[in-house]
Amino acid sequence: MFNQKIFDDLSAKLKDAVNSGPAKDFEKNARALLAQGFAKLDLVTREEFDVQTQVLARTREKLTALEARVAELEAQRNSTTS
Repeated sequence: MFNQKIFDDLSAKLKDAVNSGPAKDFEKNARALLAQGFAKLDLVTREEFDVQTQVLARTREKLTALEARVAELEAQRNSTTS
């Protein structure tokens, strides 16, 4: 759901900063806290975002084509009823 590399980099930095004694518990708790926070943000990867952007573009194209077709059919109906 989120970029694992960013999470791993941040975790590695925390590990380097607190590499002794009770700090190991801090690292474990910080990692869990960060994972929970990222999960709540409901983040998506760039790849997922790009896929959804492409889906939206195709949907817009189809909508435009359908609007044009409806306008054409309405024009035909109006010309035959006049």
